[in-house]
Amino acid sequence: MNTRRKERKRAAIEKQIDENLRRVYEQETTQQIPDRFLQLLDKLREQE
Repeated sequence: MNTRRKERKRAAIEKQIDENLRRVYEQETTQQIPDRFLQLLDKLREQE
């Protein structure tokens, strides 16, 4: 495989990784905080 082809393949792989990471991050930021976690925060605040 020539150098240019390797570079293009590597760039395509890096782009795919970037897109997947962005997708996961966006999904995580749109999810609501679970009730269980909010309850735990409330209990911690009560102890202060």
